[in-house]
Amino acid sequence: MNSTRIFVCTLFAALHVAVAHERVASQGLPETPKPAEAKPRPLPDEKDLHRPGRTPDRIILTWNGDPSTSQAVNWRTDSSVERAVAELTIAEGGSLFEKKALRFPAATERLDSDLGTAHYHSVTFQGLTPATKYIYRVGDGEVWSEWIHFRSASCEPEPFSFIYFGDAQNDIKRHWSRVIREAYSDAPRARFMIHAGDLVNNSRKDAEWGEWFQAGGWMNAMVPSVPAVGNHEYTKDPKNDKLPASVSPHWRAQFTLSPSAIAGLDETCYSLDYQGARIICLNSNEKLVEQAEWLEVQLRNNPSTWTVIAFHHPIFSAAKSRDNPRVRSEWKSVFDKYRVDLVLTGHDHTYARSRPTREINVASGLNKRSIDSGTVYVVSVSGPKAYGAERYPFTQRIAEDTQLYQIIHVHPTHLLYEAKMANGELYDSFELRKRPGDINEFIERAPAIPERLRSNATP
Repeated sequence: MNSTRIFVCTLFAALHVAVAHERVASQGLPETPKPAEAKPRPLPDEKDLHRPGRTPDRIILTWNGDPSTSQAVNWRTDSSVERAVAELTIAEGGSLFEKKALRFPAATERLDSDLGTAHYHSVTFQGLTPATKYIYRVGDGEVWSEWIHFRSASCEPEPFSFIYFGDAQNDIKRHWSRVIREAYSDAPRARFMIHAGDLVNNSRKDAEWGEWFQAGGWMNAMVPSVPAVGNHEYTKDPKNDKLPASVSPHWRAQFTLSPSAIAGLDETCYSLDYQGARIICLNSNEKLVEQAEWLEVQLRNNPSTWTVIAFHHPIFSAAKSRDNPRVRSEWKSVFDKYRVDLVLTGHDHTYARSRPTREINVASGLNKRSIDSGTVYVVSVSGPKAYGAERYPFTQRIAEDTQLYQIIHVHPTHLLYEAKMANGELYDSFELRKRPGDINEFIERAPAIPERLRSNATP
């Protein structure tokens, strides 16, 4: 039946074309000549795609203070904009708010990249009212961005959700764009996004940063980012390759993050408190001992119910033939001592998640009394670059060749973790419940689907 239908449709189409040609001929009209095969047009130069202009772009929210009373915003223009400003007021249901907006001068710094010179501008709004929706725009006083919303945090413990991404790094426009957009469509009220390092592959290439900002687009301007620095954000000085690698100049120009108490780690080692959760970002590339001492203070004087720590190099690597023994030896005992709830990492380009674990010996695995009594460790990847996974005794669920994003729902009494694939399907999940004076109750909620492993793949 289907083949007959296809034959009839094909025959009808052929007759229709024949009749059309006959009609043209009978009317004495010239037939349209078949066009010559078009030559492929050259692709736009990346300088044109990612060159700054007078109109603000790469607008992004971050924090360098209390999220309930402050909000930082960064953006980029070309070097013709020497004095930039931002305007802010409380969001309203109509357009009359513009008359009430206050103007704030921006700090401006020059950045010379491989695509030329740009000016990066930043403003930190201070004295905000907690739990309030604001509206802002940025520009030079004549050329402006659109008006954009954000919400200040509550100063009390309240439920909220956030998104966590492992490495984006490669093929950002082609493959990572859909991941961040799917994550936002899944959690449009997420309060911030954690990026666990290696946001791009070559952090001196301005076009790669351009793709990263394009992928997030206006989401970056509405949902604050909490970035941890990865090894690919470290780069050699092109003018003197004998100097040790340091954080890319793009990092501090593009983000406004808290200064660090540790010399040399400004805006790469910081913490913030958000509605009952202490969020800590560490720099796993250098000065591990100094950060362990700083971390001890952050955890000893922690007023929050939940503690989430993000950095790049995993405590327990998930990829084959990889390990970070120095990170583990310097930091894990501190995590154990203060029973950190959740550690989020990247770097290994695969997925692995443990049960709550303490006192692990990597060679021999777990001893029984450490099971379900400590921290849940996660390694994840959001970009397309993939390595093979290594299963350890403490690994609960792994995945290979899978792009993921994670949505974490935080409540005063419990925390729900969901890892979803790039197409939005749930891949992994668990729940932690707080028990006063006792360890967290751990509830496994992973869906009953097979692990995505290369050995299970079908052609």
